[in-house]
Amino acid sequence: MNRKITQLTGVILIVISALSCVSGKKYGSLSDTSKQYMNERDAFKEDNIGLQMKNTELEFKLASLEKETDGIRKEYSKVESERDKALGDYNNMTSRYNELQNAQEDLIKGNVRETQKLLEELRAAQNNLQNKEDLLKQLSVSLDMKKATLDELTFELEKRNARLAELEKILDAQKKIVQDLKTKVSEALLGFENNGLTVTMKNGKVYISLDEKLLFKSGSYDIDANGRNALKKLAGVLERNPGIQITIEGHTDNVPYNPGAGQLRDNWDLSVKRATTVVRVLLEGSKIDAKRLTASGRSEYLPIDNRNTPDARQKNRRTDIVLTPDLTELYELIDKY
Repeated sequence: MNRKITQLTGVILIVISALSCVSGKKYGSLSDTSKQYMNERDAFKEDNIGLQMKNTELEFKLASLEKETDGIRKEYSKVESERDKALGDYNNMTSRYNELQNAQEDLIKGNVRETQKLLEELRAAQNNLQNKEDLLKQLSVSLDMKKATLDELTFELEKRNARLAELEKILDAQKKIVQDLKTKVSEALLGFENNGLTVTMKNGKVYISLDEKLLFKSGSYDIDANGRNALKKLAGVLERNPGIQITIEGHTDNVPYNPGAGQLRDNWDLSVKRATTVVRVLLEGSKIDAKRLTASGRSEYLPIDNRNTPDARQKNRRTDIVLTPDLTELYELIDKY
């Protein structure tokens, strides 16, 4: 572009020089031509400026593209390196796989016997497991049966506990009745206790023990006034407690009875006769139901003192009046179950 301008300038100078030598007509023609060249020069300058600007832009774009190209080259190099590494890993894995495959084939070929042994052990373990599962099922069935039995026993136990509670309730009531009866008898016979008469509780019953000297003379079954008085007071208590069963037991010592001219033959007869005499005295003038009374003779065979001494024989000569509360409700409950 600069070269063209220089050439154009030279032409202009030549034209100017020629102007002095040519005619006016030619000068005018050359002047027009010169203006035309000047205009072209100016146009060339503008083109040159525009081209310089485009060149600058292209150089900037080129630098930018070269920078991007460098980044792409670096990324490409990185990816290529990673590809080479992955390829190396792949080759290593392929080699390892081949080694393992070969080792497996060698193992399969060289350890058939060991494999067979393992299979046999596995079958044995499976059989053992199956046996244990069968046993477990049997135990489960047995457990279910025992649980059912336990449930039945638990239900039965609950019933029995309820029954026991009811029995205890009745027994407590009976015990209270007996205790109240003992208290009433003791109060009625207060003047006779520890004077040939004792009142005790035993086995849910009240025992009134009367010494022979309180009721009878030796060898006799006739009751004296003092003994009759004690029995009458006792009859009043028994009359007010109609639910009490009354057993009169006659006891003698081990000295053989001498019948003499009477009707009694031995201690059996004497013990029974004394018991029946007490029954009659209790019934005289009272409203006691005779069905409540039982007379029995125990002779010498239920002593309270086994020593063969005068004091022991005196203790054994006695009449026991056993008062038993009505146990009908208790027996009915027992029969119910």
